Amino acid sequence: MAEVKDPVLEGNDTFQTEAAPAAPEKKTLSKKQRRKRIRTLIIVVVLLAAAFAAWKLLGGKGGSGSKDIGMETVQYGSITAQVEGTGTVKARNSETMILTTPGTVLDVMVSEGDLVTAGQPLFTIDSPAAKTAVESARSQVEGYEKQLASLRKDIAGLNLAATYSGKLLDVVEKQPGDAISKGEKVATLVDDTKMRLTQYFSYAYAGEIKAGQTATVSIPALMTTLSGTVESVHMVSRITPEGSKLFEATVVVTNPGTLTADMEASASLTVGGEAVYPYESGKLEYNRSSDLCSTVNGTVVSANLLNYLSVSGGQVLVRIDGQDSENEIFSIEQSLEEAQKTLEQAEKNLANCSAVAPIDGKVIGLSVNVGDEIQANTTLVTISDVNTVTISAQVDERNISFVQPGMSVELDQWDNIAYGTVDTVSLASTVTNGVASYPMVISADNSEGTLQVNSSVTYKLVASQVDSCLVLPLQAVRTVTLDTGDMQTVVYVQADSAPDNAIELPDTGEEIPAGFYPVPVEIGISDDYNVEIKSGVEEGTTVFTQMITSEVWG
Repeated sequence: MAEVKDPVLEGNDTFQTEAAPAAPEKKTLSKKQRRKRIRTLIIVVVLLAAAFAAWKLLGGKGGSGSKDIGMETVQYGSITAQVEGTGTVKARNSETMILTTPGTVLDVMVSEGDLVTAGQPLFTIDSPAAKTAVESARSQVEGYEKQLASLRKDIAGLNLAATYSGKLLDVVEKQPGDAISKGEKVATLVDDTKMRLTQYFSYAYAGEIKAGQTATVSIPALMTTLSGTVESVHMVSRITPEGSKLFEATVVVTNPGTLTADMEASASLTVGGEAVYPYESGKLEYNRSSDLCSTVNGTVVSANLLNYLSVSGGQVLVRIDGQDSENEIFSIEQSLEEAQKTLEQAEKNLANCSAVAPIDGKVIGLSVNVGDEIQANTTLVTISDVNTVTISAQVDERNISFVQPGMSVELDQWDNIAYGTVDTVSLASTVTNGVASYPMVISADNSEGTLQVNSSVTYKLVASQVDSCLVLPLQAVRTVTLDTGDMQTVVYVQADSAPDNAIELPDTGEEIPAGFYPVPVEIGISDDYNVEIKSGVEEGTTVFTQMITSEVWG
């Protein structure tokens, strides 16, 4: 029998050791029994695994699913809103030369990639067609200019007026509404304040009769004489039937109001104290006589035409509606404008035959070699000033309100970093797939050649930054449609009862937990995670974000 020792009493001679009760005899399992027990254990494990799989498949049979309420607290933070996109790099200033006529390349003085200065020779091309085009275009322009000058002069006659004081004769009756044609005669205007008389005198008095000399004019029909003046002397050679040689003198006499054309008259002069008479008498003529003709096509608006009517210089006699002439002038002006453009292009084309660099820049494209036969409308060379470039880009409607001219922009082209400035932002948008985009132009200094023109670039700019503002996760903010159709931005705040600024919303279909109420908020900028809250809630307010589903074993 085994002996059990008490660790306290051991070593104390006073106490005697008592015998312990006999232990049960240990039973040993056979190999067959051990194998049976192991198989049973394996079956239990398999059954447990199957039960777990069935629970997962059937949504938690044997367990239960639960939903947690996602919440966040309104707190102060900082937000930086960035705008990113791509654009195309273009030289700010670029000139392309095109030859619109065929020709032969005589000389080329530059190579592609060369830096050139304005006025530097580039190449020469022989193009007879270019010279012919300039001559033809210039002739056409001159022709239209003459037509236009004539029409403008003619249209001044819309108010047909007497060109000098006189009397109307041979009047054509015109009534308002009557048609009148360009060149149509309406009257003869005569100046009868003075009368002219042509007389012939013998060459024996050549040099003795001079302009300014006084003459006595005899008018048989009136049986009177009037004082006149020799106006001019013409040493013509008129031979009479009697063989006398005569010269001509014109005498002018003031009309007392009784003289008219075709009256017979003669003028005598005094030479050396003796009276000198003409070879024969003559006929009186008006001092001046001219036809009044319309200079435009049109319709008579009013007319003041009467035979023998005395008129003063500048007096309007016929008013004409010259719409047809005005239309013709407009048409000629349009044709002249087109002809001038053609001439300008022809002259530019001719200049391109002996081209010089129009600006300082780099030779971007050069497509000519000595001896080449150039066809019409061939692009010859492009000169680009790549020291300053522009980037044409687009800004979507979400960010357009934050982008302003003058903002700094980071540019990334194949990991080459440069910096630019927003030049302009257009307010005219284009809509693609329901999203409005606004054109933006960025300018950048490229004097170091960091950016390659005619290639794409990625841009990034800080549209707005707030260092201390109330922020919430994006999931906490919702934009809902009210019964009125208006849109409203809200957050759901936790409270024992509806806050004073809570609003009623129509059913949005979203599960909102009890104890949370919709409150309108004003939002500001946002980044990828958070949004600025300008008003509506205060710091420390707990708001609902979203329902979070979790699984719990039962």
